Formats: sequence, C-alpha cells, structure tokens
Amino acid sequence: MNSTAVVFGQPQRLAVQRLDLCEAGPADVVVDVRHSGISTGTEKLLWTGRMPQFPGMGYPLVPGYESVGVVADAGDASGHAVGDFVYVPGARCYGDVRGLFGGAASRVVVAGHKALTVDAAVGEEGVLLALAATAYHAVAGDGRHAVAPPELIVGHGVLGRLIARMTVAAGFAPPTVWEVDAARSTGAIGYPVVRPDDDQRRDYRSICDVSGDASLLDALIARLAKGGEVVLAGFYTDRLGFDFAPAFMREARIRTAAEWRRSDLLAVKELVETGRVSLAGLITHREPAEHAARAYPTAFDDSSCLKMVLDWRACP
Repeated sequence: MNSTAVVFGQPQRLAVQRLDLCEAGPADVVVDVRHSGISTGTEKLLWTGRMPQFPGMGYPLVPGYESVGVVADAGDASGHAVGDFVYVPGARCYGDVRGLFGGAASRVVVAGHKALTVDAAVGEEGVLLALAATAYHAVAGDGRHAVAPPELIVGHGVLGRLIARMTVAAGFAPPTVWEVDAARSTGAIGYPVVRPDDDQRRDYRSICDVSGDASLLDALIARLAKGGEVVLAGFYTDRLGFDFAPAFMREARIRTAAEWRRSDLLAVKELVETGRVSLAGLITHREPAEHAARAYPTAFDDSSCLKMVLDWRACP
C-alpha cells in the first residue's frame, strides 16, 4: 500500500511523491484523505528549519496535522467502520520518512483511537478542528485553575478569530482584538478589531497573545490591571523576557497555553456540530495537492491567506 505525500526533504525544499505505507494492524484505520490544512505556526517552523530540536525531529518528513477524510479500511479493534468521516491529527506510517506530523498525504494509516469521527457535513472545515481545540484550551485552561476569559486578543489570524468566537460562544463579554495588518482587520463576528495605538485601555484582566512576537511582552504587561494575566497562546522561537518592575507593580501573571488535549478536541467537536461555534469564513485559499509547492509559500508569506487547504481527492 502506498500514498502520495508532501515531503520536506530539507528546509524550504518540497516534493510531492509516492511513499510506501506501513501495514495496518487490527487497531488501525486506513484513511483516504480529502483535505489537509497548512499550519502557519508549527509547519512554518519545519519549512524554515527553525523548529526546536526534539525527539524524532529531522528530515525528510511529511508535515501536517490538520486532515479530514474517509475510512477506507478499519481493523476489528479500531473502533471505526468503513465510510466514517474522520479528523486525523497526523500519522507516522511512512517507514524511514518521518511523520512530523504526517497528515499531508492522500492516504494514511493511523491508530483508530487517534482518528475522531465527525459529522460529514463539517467537510473541509474539519481541518480547523486542531486550531479550534487550541483556541478552546487557551480560553478554558487545563481545568486545574480558574482562568479569566480573554478581554484582549493580540492577532486576528485564524487562531485569534477562533479564540474570539469561543469567548463569545461561552457567553463572556466580546473581547477586543488587536491587528496591525489592514488585510486581517475584517471578518469579525460580534467583537471589535482595532489597531493597538487606537486602544487606550490599560486595565485588562486577561490578555491572550497569539502573535508569536516575543518582543510584545512588556507592552502587554503595561496594559494589564493589577493581578492581570497574559496568556501566551502563540509559538515563540525567540527568547521571552520582560522588565520586572512593571510586572511587579501589577502582580502580573504569565500563563502558557499548552498543546490541546483530546478533551478539548471533543468539546470543540460538539460546539461545531451543534452550531454554537462556526468555522465558516476561515479557509481563504485552496490548492490541488499536486500544487503544494505553490501552496506552502502562499500560506506562509501572503497576509491575505488565513488558512490554506490542500485538496487530495484527485491524488491516488
């Protein structure tokens, strides 16, 4: 069994090629992928070679953790049936080619417990479930500590929009969103988007930063109320630091929103399928998978591109 996949041979070197797949076991499913999303966070770091080293890191690799498709074969212990429409958070099924995170392929073999059955009506928007789970985790926290809902969100990309939508859906006051790129300032649903210089408020109880800009921390702390919190929900490649005195005066707290959990994904699935949270309007660009060499630079460098989706339906 084989598959067509996006392969990063090394940073900024991409090919779409056939790869042999590992044999599926009784607890696995074989999924024919219909659509996969391109992450402008994690995948961009893999593309540029700036991803921090961790076990399993290296090239060549198949990227992608935002895939949806149909179960083509299901092992007896997989918990799935042929024909299920599923979200797949990546796969490691390519032999010597690493799966980091392995979802950008026409067919994958993945453990059944990792594939999540979703309503087929969700369609291509299902690629956004991982980002929606990340947004949910940033808003809800890990359940061990009480968290304040975000009153200010920094960045109006897909993650910033989802955090704002999650906040409104939970019944909290609409947050303010900062955005400096005019192309990304539109599309808000029930909350204001402003430039930072036009916002004079300096008593935010909770600020959620999705910009990934390590240089903003001092400016964000200066906008906090006493006892306020900055939530770091972006991915930061540069070292973070801040002046102690302003943080001391405000008794500021800094929280890192970790990777989403299965419980976050299940919560988001329910919110989306019941219509409480919409994923509409977030996918702005689409390309056939065979044009991946064009799609990835567009996803990373074109500010008008919120989310790029690869269509795998014509690939064997």
